[in-house]
Amino acid sequence: MNEEQLTHFTHNGEARMVEVGAKPVTLRRAVARGAIRMAPATLERVRAGDMRKGDVLAVARIAAIQASKKTAELIPLAHPLFLTGVELRFVIDAESSQVLCAAEVRCQGQTGVEMEALTAVSVALLTIYDMCKAIDRGMLLGDICLVRKEGGKSGLWERDASPEK
Repeated sequence: MNEEQLTHFTHNGEARMVEVGAKPVTLRRAVARGAIRMAPATLERVRAGDMRKGDVLAVARIAAIQASKKTAELIPLAHPLFLTGVELRFVIDAESSQVLCAAEVRCQGQTGVEMEALTAVSVALLTIYDMCKAIDRGMLLGDICLVRKEGGKSGLWERDASPEK
């Protein structure tokens, strides 16, 4: 990728917020995912709702939605967006002893919602860690990535199944 393609920098290498005012308003949608691995006993307590702090996945869902709405406050050059929808899905995978998380974020806007989806997943996983750390400090967060984005001039992008992408 050459420097001209890095839109968050001027030709002089200075950081800037990209001007999106002339771009058309379109439906923007992004899906991100990630996972948190934990001890099987911890996973069972999450599944059973047997954590002192409460329902881990319910709290993680609310934290993720809240974080997606605050992305522009966390990522310096991200645009504040009016989100029209945020959905979180959690899957408990007992075989690999992990919770899988996916976030879908939507808006009608002039710029995409990839950062909002990635922020939602990250904060969901961090919240799960926070709520379970008293019994399992060895949890591992990972595999956070954009899965799909649609809308705008660049249209549809989907991650293929190969792990290097």
